Amino acid sequence: MSCFRQLFDPVSSTYTYLLADVAAREALLIDPVFEQAQRDSALLHELGFRLCATIDTHVHADHVTAAWRLKQLHGSEIIIGARSGAERADRYVEHGAGIACGDRALQVRATPGHTSGCITLVLDDESMAFTGDCLLVRGCGRTDFQGGDAGVMFRSIHEQIFTLPGSCLLYPGHDYRGITATSVAEERSFNPRLGGALSESDFVGYMEHLGLPHPKQIDVAVPANRQCGYTQVVAAGDADPTWGPLAFTFAGYWEVPAEWVAEHLAQLQLVDVREPGEFDAGLGHIVGARLMPLGLLAAQAAQLDHARPIVTVCRAGGRSAQATTVLRRAGFSQVANLAGGMLRWHAAGLPVEGASDVDLD
Repeated sequence: MSCFRQLFDPVSSTYTYLLADVAAREALLIDPVFEQAQRDSALLHELGFRLCATIDTHVHADHVTAAWRLKQLHGSEIIIGARSGAERADRYVEHGAGIACGDRALQVRATPGHTSGCITLVLDDESMAFTGDCLLVRGCGRTDFQGGDAGVMFRSIHEQIFTLPGSCLLYPGHDYRGITATSVAEERSFNPRLGGALSESDFVGYMEHLGLPHPKQIDVAVPANRQCGYTQVVAAGDADPTWGPLAFTFAGYWEVPAEWVAEHLAQLQLVDVREPGEFDAGLGHIVGARLMPLGLLAAQAAQLDHARPIVTVCRAGGRSAQATTVLRRAGFSQVANLAGGMLRWHAAGLPVEGASDVDLD
């Protein structure tokens, strides 16, 4: 590929990969994250690439894919492994399939073990491969749910990844220490679970005693990813707002960062939906904010100006997220939630009025 970018989601520690053929102006995204769809779209626009397809290496349990969201924005094809169990994809790829991008292509290798439908994507000249959650840097994905199998994973890695040239660079789906890549030769030699003379029985014994906690997002992520990230909100095709650096959440509302709000107070309407006792004590309130408790918001919304963007505020961002829905139902189109609420505002050291004893716990 003549253009390659490694992108990172700090919440899930997920790597998303952009690969593009500059001459053809065509691009692929591997393992895109729902909350980062706006970021990825901006990058594609700035670089002048047409997004041909998104590829998920498996049904993720720790984040929601942006595949459906990006399809709505760019018309891109959704690709996933044939054994993933996912619905709503445009193309289901088997072992040995090719995925073209301009004059280059990725080869699909089935690498089950983390889940039964995992795939690894190998560039046509075998100079790089994208291993998803199968092989990580000096580690590997867990094997205790979604059809995972330690023995199957051991064979997948040794037969489909470790048989690549030693110089082949490996790009994982995650890394929790900030390491961006490794190589086949390194992992063959130094991977403490799979490298050197370690046998399949050694690996299975190791994986059976990991004792890992349940993934925090699994109850949301797995059902959503089995639908390739589809949501009714996204399917409605709402245009991305342009009045600020907004991020769309999978819950279906827009958020805006505190620092940007602080710099643009004069252009915004701040609606604080807490109760009066919270507004005038404790964390206090943002200068210029208007108090409209959530229970009264629908009745009081007519006092607001449809022409100016509205930012809703509460303690931590929960009630104010619901307030964005109330205001949209009332006909306001330029609405976003203050990300993290007053807690994040205080953490950023931004000015307030009416604060007393501040408890950030």
